[in-house]
Amino acid sequence: MDGKRILYVTTEMIPYFPETPMSLQALRIPKAMSDKGADVRIFMPRFGVINERRHQLHEVIRLSGMNLIINDMDQPLIIKVASVPSERLQVYFIDNEEYFKRKHVYADKDGSLYEDNDERAIFFAKGVLETVKKLNWKPDVVHVMGWMSSMVPAYLKEYYADDSFFNEAKVVVSLFDDAFEGELNSGIASKLAFDGINGEIATYLEKPNCEAMTKAALVYADAAVKGEEIIPESINQYLQTKNIPVMDYCPIEGVSEAYKIFYAEELMNQN
Repeated sequence: MDGKRILYVTTEMIPYFPETPMSLQALRIPKAMSDKGADVRIFMPRFGVINERRHQLHEVIRLSGMNLIINDMDQPLIIKVASVPSERLQVYFIDNEEYFKRKHVYADKDGSLYEDNDERAIFFAKGVLETVKKLNWKPDVVHVMGWMSSMVPAYLKEYYADDSFFNEAKVVVSLFDDAFEGELNSGIASKLAFDGINGEIATYLEKPNCEAMTKAALVYADAAVKGEEIIPESINQYLQTKNIPVMDYCPIEGVSEAYKIFYAEELMNQN
């Protein structure tokens, strides 16, 4: 993987989140690929539960300051960065007071999903890709983890379809058994359409539950990874309709060689 640029987009990551299959892999896989010679960048939302002082987050002024249009509204983008202690990895945080400065992550204290989770996912996707462009860092692979990252493939493959900056990037989607209860705002498809994103994805998002968000990411995937031994059967069945490489679950201790082979042989050799 020498010299290959891999962009990891995750919604959970150790040490900023408790240990889950996703948060653990979001740390271990980039670390393993960096050790194998890849040039790695990691992005995640700056949720309000992340303690900025403890984790030493600081704003990157040269990357902050642009506005993103979400559903015809300007929203300011703030970029923060932190280093993972002893791991030689930097993490970029997508921040916005309207969307992320809250005491809870996906739902309020009563367990009800935030009404604007759809806009948070769209803002996150656009924020990641705009920041990568501003860094002038052209990724070979974009690997997404978590349902709030699921709009990244759509924006990369449709919104930026005519932008040569992303036209060679391969999309990998990690799959987890992390479903949320309920549905997102029913207006998500129209908000994507505002940005010119239509087609097959809109069909899935007529009922925007977690399964739909996962399928919406897989629509644009060049490959998929099973992040847990057991993932929802509906997603397994959907994968069988997709003509893409699928990597079975790999225990953490084996990720280094397994992902190196998967990226190099299954993904990068695609026509």
